[in-house]
Amino acid sequence: MILHSNTRVYLVLGSTDLRKAVNGLSLLVAGLPEMDVFSGQLFVFCNKSRTLIKILYWDRNGFCLWQKRLEKHRFFWPESREQALELGARELSWLLEGLDPTRMQGHPSLKYSTIF
Repeated sequence: MILHSNTRVYLVLGSTDLRKAVNGLSLLVAGLPEMDVFSGQLFVFCNKSRTLIKILYWDRNGFCLWQKRLEKHRFFWPESREQALELGARELSWLLEGLDPTRMQGHPSLKYSTIF
């Protein structure tokens, strides 16, 4: 899975029954307000025990489903009442590495209009 800096990542908060595959997970995304399952953005789901993450996305002509299962530890999963939380590709990498993406904060991006 190649992540670009402009890729949007949506954590679907709460626990999800991850026995679901592409069809079931895509129906969950379709039920979220203002979410387009065919946008090419990444939708991330976590199970109740926070040991399994699945990432669903549309890639030109079909769905892709990526999975990571932890053998010993648990993922940091935000406890929020929102239906989906937007992250960047960098924060998703932090989450997959075992870091809490809601507490990590790098330097802000700088944008200039002139050189001097």
